[in-house]
Amino acid sequence: MPFPASGGAKFSYAAAKAIRFAYHGCANRPFFHIVVMNKRRSRQGHVIEQLGTYDPMINSNSEKLCSLNLERINYWIGCGASISTPCAELFGLAGLIPIHPTSYIKAWRNRKLQAEEKAKESSSAEEV
Repeated sequence: MPFPASGGAKFSYAAAKAIRFAYHGCANRPFFHIVVMNKRRSRQGHVIEQLGTYDPMINSNSEKLCSLNLERINYWIGCGASISTPCAELFGLAGLIPIHPTSYIKAWRNRKLQAEEKAKESSSAEEV
């Protein structure tokens, strides 16, 4: 039986730690716990501590829900835990760390796509 999501795994102080997502959803319904675990463990390995949750599915208010324990995240970052890229993007958007460069790239691509769609709509409206 796996350990509970709140943690409880034994860990070595010398081993590298990582703050990353642990997948806890089902098919077509992702849900993630933000956890600290040994860097070399599998995604569903033993969790040292759960630091928050992230629900990437948009709810009825067009929101993606996220909860973070900022004190514990700062503690683990201070202890030298590395942060995975998806977590770094989320922490950057939350204002905990500087915004990750991939966030800028995604925003630039989305603006470009919207501009192209707007140009298509305007050109098709002119043809009619």
